[in-house]
Amino acid sequence: MNEHYIRWYTPHLSREFEMLVFGDGAGLPLILFPTSYGRFYQNKEFGLVDSIRWFVDNGKVTVYCPDAIDTESWYNRGIAPADRVKTHMAYENVIVQDVFDYARRQGNCHYVAVGGASFGGYHAANIAFRNPGWVKHLFSLSGAFDMGSFMGGYYDDNFYFNNPPDYMAQCNDPWKYGHMGIFLGTGDWDICRSENFRMSDILHSKGINHWLDERRWCAHDWYWWREMLPTYLGRVV
Repeated sequence: MNEHYIRWYTPHLSREFEMLVFGDGAGLPLILFPTSYGRFYQNKEFGLVDSIRWFVDNGKVTVYCPDAIDTESWYNRGIAPADRVKTHMAYENVIVQDVFDYARRQGNCHYVAVGGASFGGYHAANIAFRNPGWVKHLFSLSGAFDMGSFMGGYYDDNFYFNNPPDYMAQCNDPWKYGHMGIFLGTGDWDICRSENFRMSDILHSKGINHWLDERRWCAHDWYWWREMLPTYLGRVV
């Protein structure tokens, strides 16, 4: 696969930001987020990018692996809960305004796809649900969706609009997601199984079409995520 390292200054975080790109801009742009504490190279090192090599080599997908700052936002116990959410929101601005824009210009297309495993599944789902006008497909692999455990009981509007189980349960315009292919992958041994079933129930209640893929003997692990992602991509490209 063609691999490119990109680094730029982003005003949204007032610092340099890093990303790996696999492919040459052809096909579906897929923004792939790392898991908890992961960096922009994690999905490469753990083989998730290699699991979809065929799609990249055949010009069906270009993969963008942006950095993450979860240790400075959700996992940062050294700042107030309200500031954890605000830091996360600054990160989301980098993704939507910098990464999305770069991927869309490189691929000369309107939509992107987003995906990720575990905490990366949260980033993918939250950004997809908040920005349906830009996202064509969502691939969540054992995703974690409820951020309440990071807030110590604190709650405000910013948290509400970044906690998918809350704002999607109150969704009044489900038609916005009619074009989106939503894949929720989990398994009977997955520690995030209940979160995926809860999210599926919410989407069902709103009439939002999606696929809840529960796999037998499937745990919360890279081995299974390397099986899920190419299966889901094969259904849309």
